[in-house]
Amino acid sequence: MSLFSKFFSQNDPKDKLIPLYQQIVEHGRQPSWYLQGGVKDTQDGRFDMIVAILVIILLRLESEQDLTQDTVYLTEIFVDDMDGQLRELGMGDVVVGKHIGNMVGALGGRLKAYREAYITGDLDDALTRNLYRNEAPTDIELQFVRDNLVQIYNLVQKIDARKLITGHMAW
Repeated sequence: MSLFSKFFSQNDPKDKLIPLYQQIVEHGRQPSWYLQGGVKDTQDGRFDMIVAILVIILLRLESEQDLTQDTVYLTEIFVDDMDGQLRELGMGDVVVGKHIGNMVGALGGRLKAYREAYITGDLDDALTRNLYRNEAPTDIELQFVRDNLVQIYNLVQKIDARKLITGHMAW
């Protein structure tokens, strides 16, 4: 492929990860997280829930060295989506940039916190701090969210990562 055709190509390598990202968002918007899990059904709560699921997928992808670029692409899709969401709310360039910076920082912090939590098997503190924003949920709500996230985490760990990135499966 010539440099000219590469420059004008409409194929974005991120496109292959869009179905996976759509599944992440779909999972994060399931009413049960908000009803049984007590996650706040607000913009922040939905962001936090989507990030909690996105982190599970990012952790799985980062475990495969040859999928490093796909991890980056998935993160970029998330950032693009958040940028679009903020613009739909009527925010301008200056404000959007600041919010996106905060969101990327939050994603990085949660990636670290959840990574450690999944390694130790103790998600409660990480969930209370990051998903419930330090507003303690009831034991039943916390258990619901913890058990369901661990179930997703365990399932995703068993899926071949190359198949996972296609987003064409039930998980």
